[in-house]
Amino acid sequence: MRAGIIGGGMIARVHAHAVRASGHEVLAAAGRDSASGQRAGQQTGAREVHSTPLELIEDPRVEVVHICSPNDTHPDLVRAALEAGKHVICEKPLATGRADAQAMVDHWRATDLVATVPFGYRFYSSIRELRARLSSGEDTPHLVRGNYLQDWLSRPTDTNWRVDSAQGGQSRAFADIGVHWCDLLEFITGQRITSLTADLSTVYDTRGTSPEPVSTEDAAVLVFRLDGGALGSATISQAAPGHKNDLRIAVDTPVHSYEFHQEEPNTLWIGGREQTRIWNRADEDASPLSTAYDQSPGGHPQGWRDAFTSFVADTYRAAQGEDVDGLPTFDDGLRAAVLTDAVLTSAASGRWVDIN
Repeated sequence: MRAGIIGGGMIARVHAHAVRASGHEVLAAAGRDSASGQRAGQQTGAREVHSTPLELIEDPRVEVVHICSPNDTHPDLVRAALEAGKHVICEKPLATGRADAQAMVDHWRATDLVATVPFGYRFYSSIRELRARLSSGEDTPHLVRGNYLQDWLSRPTDTNWRVDSAQGGQSRAFADIGVHWCDLLEFITGQRITSLTADLSTVYDTRGTSPEPVSTEDAAVLVFRLDGGALGSATISQAAPGHKNDLRIAVDTPVHSYEFHQEEPNTLWIGGREQTRIWNRADEDASPLSTAYDQSPGGHPQGWRDAFTSFVADTYRAAQGEDVDGLPTFDDGLRAAVLTDAVLTSAASGRWVDIN
């Protein structure tokens, strides 16, 4: 299949690599204007460059549109792509607000197209193993906990378009990385967050070498309940020095405790009263649900790019008519918007918020 990629940043390069690694073609790239389009072409190695995103979308040869541009551009680009009959991969968050995300999902549901959101951590073999073990019926979670910590905005001079609420939305840290953590939690447990209370923190009131005011959070802390009865908590921060991409999630059950660390994704820590062990990807007791995502023999580490490639490959398989388990669709993107809205509401009111 032939892909068109809109945007030219780091994540656009990752999308382009994944398309090729999945056996497909990066036909075209585009940016917001001609100059940024040329940069997008260089970053993605696309065969052709279009002068505008709409020109790329309207190219009849493009079958899948990858939207890797700032958050505020997503609704219009998604709508145009779906109306042109193109499958879509749209970076999260789907939109800067819940209402726009709902409208995008409604538009998608009126088609027979595939539309996905890159919750790529679902595609680690170790995550599929954890999901298989928690769905076996032996282990029922009663407590979940964890964090997602980064340090790329830990200095007052650090800034990015995401800091601007007009481009990124009212939430930054939670909407950018906290939703990844929550998606992973609900994916591995098969349970949904039903209520939460949250608080937000902004470390620096201004950012950048020419200081600009900041209206989005650097950190979020939340406590929540799942529909299976478990209690949970999570700490999210983009201003935690030394933590590059420190996503950790732990699940306690009456029989075992499980811990996954994204920076060591080829293992799971499995705790028990009688025995504690480190499970390694491709161990002999690995579930078929796990080994299906092994791209290399055991002992050959797989990383984030491999998981992202599996996500893109599964999206293209679905676009070609295959049934794919665990594919994060626009429904999951809307779920992230709903949770973000609940976090903002709770932080503003100081109260627990029920999740609809």
